[in-house]
Amino acid sequence: MVEVVGVRFKPAGRIYYYAPERQKEYGYNDKVIVESQKVKELAEVAIPSKVVLPEDLPDELQTILYTATEKHLKKELKNQEDAKVALKATHQLINKHKLAMKLVSVNYSFDRSKMIFCFTAENRIDFRELVKDLASIYKTRIELKQIGVRDEAKILGGIGPCGRPLCCSTFLGDFVPVSIKMAKEQSLSLNPSKISGLCGRLMCCLNYENDEYERIRKIMPDYGQRVMTPDGQGKVIGLNILDEIVKIKLVSRETPVEFDASEVSKVSVD
Repeated sequence: MVEVVGVRFKPAGRIYYYAPERQKEYGYNDKVIVESQKVKELAEVAIPSKVVLPEDLPDELQTILYTATEKHLKKELKNQEDAKVALKATHQLINKHKLAMKLVSVNYSFDRSKMIFCFTAENRIDFRELVKDLASIYKTRIELKQIGVRDEAKILGGIGPCGRPLCCSTFLGDFVPVSIKMAKEQSLSLNPSKISGLCGRLMCCLNYENDEYERIRKIMPDYGQRVMTPDGQGKVIGLNILDEIVKIKLVSRETPVEFDASEVSKVSVD
């Protein structure tokens, strides 16, 4: 087993594991300097200490370089301010080159040895001339990164249909697969406007209760199925999945009756 520290580079970002400095203890939200993709970055401690199996770690586990000081935090703040200025200037360059792309964010690495420009575009973009202009202005390594609409929503943030800040920009480290089948399992409206987020894709929250719905569905009868109850045979006409309640039209009664799912058994059809 190996002790590691989990850090993230952005709020609600993916967690990466690093080895702690020798005999160094970290607290939640501590700021540290690490090396990532051959550049130095400021990161935040998300998991102060965790023990994992060696096979679950990269072949070359890097070590946290050092804890960030006030001087480092001021430098990072300056990087962010300069990145905002670069964002506005790059918008003008994109217009100048008439490129069909939408610039979403600009970020400096902590040591300013690289700038990352994230953008969205419907088609492939020839941005070679743009890169030349950016390199001549900022005198550092330039990386243009095309991202998807979900990543765009994660970066920009916003308010979801529920009235709360977007899950992806507040606490979801990774996007999970979401399918229309999940909406069907939960008996939700299949109207795209009802089950889509700001990004235009299916809402991530469809996945939150999906496992529970799948578990309950396996032990409950389906609509229209013939079942046996303590009061005799009947037909399923309604389901309350989360409360595990089955509404049944009994053969012997006019008024439908509700039963706990554990009281109902399926009638086999010969």
